[in-house]
Amino acid sequence: MELVIDTSSNTASVTLSHKGEPFASLSWKTAQNHTMELLPNLLCLLQQAKLDISSIEAIIVAKGPGSFNGLRVGISTAKGLASALNIPLLGINTLEAEAHSFAFTGLPLRPVHRAGREEIATALYQQNDNEWQCLEEEKLTTVKTLCRRIKRKTLFCGEIPSDIINEIRQTLGKRAIISPSSNLPRASSLATLGWQKLSKGERDDPVTLQPLYLRPPHITKPRNKIPPFTTLNEAKGLKK
Repeated sequence: MELVIDTSSNTASVTLSHKGEPFASLSWKTAQNHTMELLPNLLCLLQQAKLDISSIEAIIVAKGPGSFNGLRVGISTAKGLASALNIPLLGINTLEAEAHSFAFTGLPLRPVHRAGREEIATALYQQNDNEWQCLEEEKLTTVKTLCRRIKRKTLFCGEIPSDIINEIRQTLGKRAIISPSSNLPRASSLATLGWQKLSKGERDDPVTLQPLYLRPPHITKPRNKIPPFTTLNEAKGLKK
């Protein structure tokens, strides 16, 4: 069984899957309060599924790009649990997970996240002859610059703000297909992609895995000191 953690946006989720197939999931809206909500929701999910944390054999976590605070909390928790339970850990690119939900279309897939007042984070993926390909790695750009490069019909996906959707549609017309936004397909894709990569032997080191921010976060004084890892006692506490 795999535990999938996604705290890369204001819609967070924890999912349990078996060989990449989700069978239990819990999603919630959070106002940057991932620190207080993640572990209680994980406990709730395990209780609903009538499972013990010792049943988890691997952890898959969304590594960004996305919310600075959310990614830090999600990855720190995943790293702490993986170390405490001595199980494999794998970080998955959030943009890749969003695109993978639409791999069946065969279209060029352009996940988009807002990354500031003017900038967006984006990448390019496509499924060709049953082979999942990253055609362009994640980067920061503007909608205007991106649209100038789109010459063929492309599917845009992700939690795209309405103003960006409008700009894309007005600029590209019929070349732009805008997908509906939903967190469930991302959780499912994280599970599927994670299992595929784990099956090929891919792993991340809990010591070195870091969030994918694309730009350094603004440094502010924290209100409360947050430990960087979930401790062994905290992990064991989930059994109670």
